[in-house]
Amino acid sequence: MRAHYEFSKMKGRKNPYVKSLKTPITIRLDQDTVAYFKALAGEARLPYQNLINLYLRDCASHHRKLRMAWAS
Repeated sequence: MRAHYEFSKMKGRKNPYVKSLKTPITIRLDQDTVAYFKALAGEARLPYQNLINLYLRDCASHHRKLRMAWAS
């Protein structure tokens, strides 16, 4: 490694990974839902936010829609 690097002559370039960056949002979830994903994340050894993101990404990529029937 060099003792000194000259960065003043470098040309800037756009981040090639900008499309894969995540957008921070605020979402309100039930305590039971968070506990469920935290337990699953513990088994999978992943942060629970990543697990929720993976689940939602899977739903979006497969165009899954929620089917609900209200009791009359």
